[in-house]
Amino acid sequence: MRTIRCSLQLSLTLLIAACGPGGEANKPAISGSSAEGPAAKRLNPMITLHEGDRPLFGLYAPSIRPRARSNASSPAKSPSDRAGEVLGFGTSDYVFDGSMEGGVERGLPSFLELRNAMQAAGADASSHPFVVKMAKLESEEQAVHEVGLQLDAGVSGIMFVEVESAEEVRWGLRAMRYSDDDGTRRNGVGSAPGYWGVTEAEYLEKADLWPLDPDGELVSWVIVESHEGLANVREIAAVPGIGVLWPGAGTLRGLFSTVGDDGQRVLDQEGWENAIQSVLSACKEFDVPCGYPANSSDIEMRLGQGFSVFVMGWGEGGFETVEMGRKLAGR
Repeated sequence: MRTIRCSLQLSLTLLIAACGPGGEANKPAISGSSAEGPAAKRLNPMITLHEGDRPLFGLYAPSIRPRARSNASSPAKSPSDRAGEVLGFGTSDYVFDGSMEGGVERGLPSFLELRNAMQAAGADASSHPFVVKMAKLESEEQAVHEVGLQLDAGVSGIMFVEVESAEEVRWGLRAMRYSDDDGTRRNGVGSAPGYWGVTEAEYLEKADLWPLDPDGELVSWVIVESHEGLANVREIAAVPGIGVLWPGAGTLRGLFSTVGDDGQRVLDQEGWENAIQSVLSACKEFDVPCGYPANSSDIEMRLGQGFSVFVMGWGEGGFETVEMGRKLAGR
């Protein structure tokens, strides 16, 4: 796809060379960072865009295998290959990773391999902030343990999936903070200061939850994707501290589908769209940014409706959608 294809063919070696010693001279800048304006005061460029009421456009990290899981014979990509692809596409506002949704302990090693390869190439949390998707929270104890592991890996945001109650949200948000009104939650820093490019003391000062802490550099994402979650969406949206609220459009499509006599799935288009709009309505009522997994066929419509954070799959279609969204948003 024009220059994108060329840039994605860059080897990691060339990327490191371009960065120069220490990876600072020509560090690849993700959009929303200092290359776009006064974002240097913040470590998290996503928050800068939020505060400027500007839409965000991000991509899933490239998969380990070049094709779908069904093609098990496809050779796995090395962490350096994946890092080179991420750094070769420079107009994504964040890197979204879903590898830990199936379990943090299981997914964390491969995530750390990608993060380490990107860091070796000169990336950091200011140029390429990570947002990761984690498994559904079943208890506050799980939240404290698993959220801590992910934050210690240097991520800038966590998505809580299948949220069905305000209490689930509170578990996750409390686990993202070192302390709150209910006492200390998170412990330690792990390797996060290294990817953030700060000292441990600086990390402890900055790693708090925005917008609860206006100077915080962490964001939380909450996704509603069940009938129970939809029934409680206003109570969920009203919890202070949510960075972005999402309708789980793909999962909701399944909830509002039935199997016809011919064995084909039939979508209740009106019911599905009403579910999406109920989440958007709650976002607007409680002044929370609303996210959507868009593609090139619907991003203009969703922008017009009021969605302001978008995630797309890695690949030509995702690149096209990012470019289209940025153009529509005047970025």
